[in-house]
Amino acid sequence: MNKNSIIGFILIAGIMIGYTYWMAPSEEEISKQHYADSIAQVQRQKNEALAKSAEVLKLESQTDSPPSEVIQQTSETYSDLKNKYDLFANAAVGVEQIYIIENDLVKIEISNKGGYVKTVELKKYETYDSLPVILFNPRTSKFGLSFFSNNRIINTENFYFTPSEFVSPNMFVSGTNSLSFSFRLYTGTDKGIINSNSYIEYLYKITGNNYLFDFTINIVGMEGVISSNSSYVDLNWFADLRQQEKTIDQFNGSTIYYKYYQDEVDYMSETDDDEEQITTKLKWVSFKQRFFSSTIIAKNPFSNGKLKVFEKENPPSDRYLKSMEADFELPINLKGETSIPFSFYFGPNKFYTLKSYDLDLERQIPIGWGLFILAWINEYIVIPTFDWLGGYGWNYGIVILVLTIMLKILLFPIAYKTYYSSAKMRVLKPEVDELSKKYPKKEDAMKKQQAVMGLYKKAGANPAAGCVPMLLQMPILFAMFRFFPASIELRQQPFLWAHDLSSYDSIASLPFNIPFYGDHVSLFTLLMTVSTIMYTYLNNQMMASQTQMPGMKTMMYLMPIMFLGIFNSYASGLSYYYFLANVITFAQMFVFRYAINEDKLRAKIELNKKKPPKKKSAFQKRLEEAARQKSSGKKH
Repeated sequence: MNKNSIIGFILIAGIMIGYTYWMAPSEEEISKQHYADSIAQVQRQKNEALAKSAEVLKLESQTDSPPSEVIQQTSETYSDLKNKYDLFANAAVGVEQIYIIENDLVKIEISNKGGYVKTVELKKYETYDSLPVILFNPRTSKFGLSFFSNNRIINTENFYFTPSEFVSPNMFVSGTNSLSFSFRLYTGTDKGIINSNSYIEYLYKITGNNYLFDFTINIVGMEGVISSNSSYVDLNWFADLRQQEKTIDQFNGSTIYYKYYQDEVDYMSETDDDEEQITTKLKWVSFKQRFFSSTIIAKNPFSNGKLKVFEKENPPSDRYLKSMEADFELPINLKGETSIPFSFYFGPNKFYTLKSYDLDLERQIPIGWGLFILAWINEYIVIPTFDWLGGYGWNYGIVILVLTIMLKILLFPIAYKTYYSSAKMRVLKPEVDELSKKYPKKEDAMKKQQAVMGLYKKAGANPAAGCVPMLLQMPILFAMFRFFPASIELRQQPFLWAHDLSSYDSIASLPFNIPFYGDHVSLFTLLMTVSTIMYTYLNNQMMASQTQMPGMKTMMYLMPIMFLGIFNSYASGLSYYYFLANVITFAQMFVFRYAINEDKLRAKIELNKKKPPKKKSAFQKRLEEAARQKSSGKKH
């Protein structure tokens, strides 16, 4: 081979390499080809399924089956599917495939049949018996659009969606990264060919470290498919919630929460079946359990719908909790493309997590929203303090102890004022008893009352002074009553003999059920009850002079016994808090007893008596005049 031949071969090789590189398809063209191949593959699968169906039906038709049975077996031929679903006949046949999408927090399963989220697992939580937290039953959950197409009702949940591009059966995203993927429900032609320009698309966008992700419904090329007189499609979402906790909290039950557009959050019955027709705009709807929520959030508000919460007579599984359903109308434009953006939240009812989305989702946590003072105390005092203390990594039993001490320090001036007032009343009790002897008759009751009030005024004592501080403490007691059972931070947190501070602590199981009490013994509840009875006894001893209403003393002792039944199956963290509060109160009472010298207090009261009386106000004069007239009228 001579030199010219070698040069010729080199030039030819260079031309071929350059031509190959020049004519290679772009990434966009490769993506389109994969997309076309995906559609073709789905079409082949459906054709094969239809062919197998026809072959089976042909064999069955040759048997001795009765005519009625043959007709029933041949009901799913392509011709019948075409009559039943018209342009969606192609999508009625397929093989279900589950796509698993995970981020740092959740594991989501999406089925190509219906294209929707069938179930969600929260990766950082477990049930009370150490199973994965799966929010709803995948076998019974439903999500889809329904509409009329050529006088047929189409429910998208019954049809097979196609990935718009290659989608791996298992996908993972982490951190601040995100991934997007979509599934499309294509229409077909009269010849059974997929129409790639006419479809309903479910577009998902999931970020790594987030419980909330975007979900968009795109309706493309549906003019002539969806009935022309339709201006909306119906969205239906149904789920059977699964029980995650050992006990069901009667004050923080499972129900549907929803937020009115630019208005308040409301909720349905937590104890009974309930149904509500929606005629105003809603921002979001949430299928709420005690500590977890499944929420759909509309970027363009919902309107004209129905909400329903109920319990099935025949539960579909042993872990069945409750059923919830939401139906809405979504406006569409058939002459163009319609894009309906949503978000889904599948995650814990954790106050600051929900609050971070600025959607009022935290209003699902019942911390006393119905009475502003309770919500204010929990939101701005208790929750920040509890969250701060929990950040040190302490056991939550220690956190509750420190929180209780801090609250008692905050309330110390009020407690001191209460005790000081009761000490004054004890010092004056002998003189009050003397006045009772001076006016023993019922008709002299008014004179006795005036004399007692005059004594209190001279001594500088106010019988109501002890009540007011106690009333100021009541909101905190009620706020804690709402906070502890609703705090997910206490969920499955052990302390001493309690395995879960958000549930009851059982030290013994009873072989029978006691009405109003239960079939177990909660030690924290017993300690709380005993300490409350002791506090009631000591308080009665120290508030000696006050004349109580008939039966009041009995009621004060009966209340702790009632609490024994109520709290026995309640959050042990709450009983533990009340027990600690009682113990610290005992300590305060003994400190106050030694700090306040009643002899010095008696001398101060005697000094106050010697001071000239203060000028009576006009109101007091009118009150005394009215009392005198009433008294003189009785004499006549």
